[in-house]
Amino acid sequence: MPLKRNKQFISGSQAIAQTIKELQVDVISAYPITPQTHILEELAQFKEDHQADYEYIRAESEFAAASIILGASAAGGRTYSATSSQGVLLMMEVLFNASGLRLPLVMTVANRALSAPINIFNDHSDAMAMRDSGWLMFFAENHQEAIDLHIIAYKIAESLELPVAINVDGFIITHAYQEAFIPNRKIIESYLPKYKPIPNSYLDSNRPVSLGGYYDSVHYQKTRQELSKDIQKSQKKVSQEFKAWQKIWPTKKALKSTYDDGLIEYCGPKKPKAILIALGSLCGTIKEAIKSETNVGIIKIRSFRPFPKDSLNKIIPINCQLYILEKTIAIGSFGPLYQEVISSLNHFKGKATNYILGLGGQDINEADILNIIKANRS
Repeated sequence: MPLKRNKQFISGSQAIAQTIKELQVDVISAYPITPQTHILEELAQFKEDHQADYEYIRAESEFAAASIILGASAAGGRTYSATSSQGVLLMMEVLFNASGLRLPLVMTVANRALSAPINIFNDHSDAMAMRDSGWLMFFAENHQEAIDLHIIAYKIAESLELPVAINVDGFIITHAYQEAFIPNRKIIESYLPKYKPIPNSYLDSNRPVSLGGYYDSVHYQKTRQELSKDIQKSQKKVSQEFKAWQKIWPTKKALKSTYDDGLIEYCGPKKPKAILIALGSLCGTIKEAIKSETNVGIIKIRSFRPFPKDSLNKIIPINCQLYILEKTIAIGSFGPLYQEVISSLNHFKGKATNYILGLGGQDINEADILNIIKANRS
């Protein structure tokens, strides 16, 4: 019997909020910052309308919001919050603590440019500011992928005891409307049961434990290296859970994938002359732009942490033109995505070009993508 799916025409913020409501979280912390505010407003309305029974706590800052879910997670609860831009920076101390304590937090980052100058529109500056914080980091291309990644994130976070951030492009996903399918609680529970924390991994007055502590240099280095190794090893789990969820709730794609292991998606010919690599909603624009390009493919990096080194080496030919497009700038250096990709390739002998574009919400259209391809042909 085919799966019954109720299609909605919905904003990304509404889609994420509805998904979180169905995930049976215990505690939500809330502090407003554009463009993620609508997510938490929707969740507040569900609480007010008695459609949800989670504890909804309004914080006095993003630092407090992060601290609330850290404490609730440490006490054995399934938690959620969302933030953007300067909010990520204000949370930073807590983000490092969450990963160091191995707490399975899940948070939405509605990507927005960092100040100064002040800008409320989309780029990936905030995401890249937290890339070394010890969180797994996923990027959604569209509304449906944002829905799917939030569900998968809880499964991964709770099984590996690692925090996960789902990045969605501000306004482009949060405020725009698209068709999407949101699974109900029964379907989600067939994949993600109600949360039962691992014994002795959380604070319990009946079973006293210590979380965190003071480590000398030897033990500190060992602990940080173990965290790094565990994140690298999580590639297998990310791929496994993505495929498991797709079997339950398959996604219809505008462009057929040649390869998709959950960490990356490749669309294009088997022997491309050129490949564009990008994160987030920009991938949708690239897919539309290259539909008539027979020798050009696109790699969408869905998982930035863990970084999909093995997947990239499997797909990228030794001699190939790479265009690495990213909506952030590493001041005084190459873009972060470019650095990650190039350092991951084992035997690459082709040419790679880094494009920094879309900063502060500057528009990127199909013509811009085609101009990049054409400029490198001449």
